[in-house]
Amino acid sequence: MKDLHPQVPLGRLCGLFDKSRQAFYQRQQVIYKQAIEEHFIMSQVSNIRRRQPRIGGRKLLVMLEGQGITIGRDALFDMLRSNNLLVRRRRNGVRTTYSSHWLRKYPNLIRHFEPIGPNQLWVSDITYLETTEGFLYLFLITDAYSKKILGFNIADNLEADNAVDALQMALKPMKENCSGLIHHSDRGVQYCSDKYVKALNKRNIGISMTENGDPLENAIAERVNGILKDEWLYELGKMDKSGMRKIIPQIIHIYNNERPHLSLNMLTPNVAHQGGGELKRRWKNYYRSTREPQESNASSSHINTG
Repeated sequence: MKDLHPQVPLGRLCGLFDKSRQAFYQRQQVIYKQAIEEHFIMSQVSNIRRRQPRIGGRKLLVMLEGQGITIGRDALFDMLRSNNLLVRRRRNGVRTTYSSHWLRKYPNLIRHFEPIGPNQLWVSDITYLETTEGFLYLFLITDAYSKKILGFNIADNLEADNAVDALQMALKPMKENCSGLIHHSDRGVQYCSDKYVKALNKRNIGISMTENGDPLENAIAERVNGILKDEWLYELGKMDKSGMRKIIPQIIHIYNNERPHLSLNMLTPNVAHQGGGELKRRWKNYYRSTREPQESNASSSHINTG
């Protein structure tokens, strides 16, 4: 009001609203303090998102709390919304799975299985990386319990040898006999290939594959692919193949060591991988049968919460 009528004395304007000059100045101080606090919180959000560009609001809340910043969930989401910083999902895709082949396909062994520790269930998948020079393909091996990426390989093609290289990276710190570990994948030709199956059988690893095309049958692997792309790669924009090969290991390091997961009770994958026992989930349980009720998402559907 004072800005609209600068010639009118402040005391008179306050009187119109039955307020004192002291109340006006106190209110101004509160507004100023709130603006300073919001600026500080948004600066911390900016610092976090320099390394994790599309990290979701709920994970930001936990990371801010870890820095000693106290703010309510709704207040943070309102602040992100007012600053146009809510993360929205992207939809994109290139086919990397070719399951119409004559090679042996294995049954799904994990339909009702839920790991309670690391190295009980590994999930594998392949995703594409779009560059200015065409596509690269990222082969991933992820521990289903901790969501830690254990092995990866970046290749120019979808040959089975590239999938084997990612598997060997994951197997390097393991014992020769990995009995009790299950390897789960889609029915792509890479995972059904003789080389890949032999590598699993050599370590006594159980082989499990999707059966009916339901995305929940390999949801963790696909979700990890999506996180890497949605929270990092899409933000970086296109680069050449050399640049992509350099940035992927850095992104995976940040993902494993700095990104908290709702499905891990907000632990990072590396921390979760060092533990065991049932973890409190703040996200959907992908191991349940699709016929069983799923835990609902407490946040709006457009917000990235994985």
